[in-house]
Amino acid sequence: MKLSVKGKQIDVGDALRTHVTTHLEEIVGKYFGDSYEATVTFSRDAHLFRADIIVHGDPSILLESSAEADMPYPSFDIALEKLSGRLRRHKTKIKQHHHDMSRQSFEAMIANSFILHGGEKDSDEEVGDNPAVIAEMTTPVETLTVGEAVMRLDLGDLPALLFRNRGHGGFNMIYRRPDGNIGWVDPAENASRKS
Repeated sequence: MKLSVKGKQIDVGDALRTHVTTHLEEIVGKYFGDSYEATVTFSRDAHLFRADIIVHGDPSILLESSAEADMPYPSFDIALEKLSGRLRRHKTKIKQHHHDMSRQSFEAMIANSFILHGGEKDSDEEVGDNPAVIAEMTTPVETLTVGEAVMRLDLGDLPALLFRNRGHGGFNMIYRRPDGNIGWVDPAENASRKS
């Protein structure tokens, strides 16, 4: 296990590091043993402390959780409880996925990813059809089943996930709906590929 505990605008003492290490090993270690990397970052915003937890369970499983509270310890404990709940919900899928990953490797397609300016105007200029690009990155588009994609969406606390459907090879999108359910977009042309 590789663990990094950092503080932004706060000092992270030995007692807090020990608390984080002990509790993270107890919860996450049950599912991944010692083969995971974790980063816990504490920050302060006005009167609240925020704890952000990022765990890489294996090369393809990313877990993220965060919480705010009036003290650092409760903020970490709440974020870890959220993470623990997600792990419990997906326990059998994680174990099966971990087993499948050890038997075979899956290639991911690399896609360009952009963050565009949201359109708020600082001046009277109109953005028009060409919004300003704030950041350019690459993102892996992995080949997954719909169940694996839903698991990744939930574990990573992501708003949306683009993936290549293992069943037919076409692109699919899943996303978190405002009502809390998960939406799945499977273009009609994918059905013709399958047959």
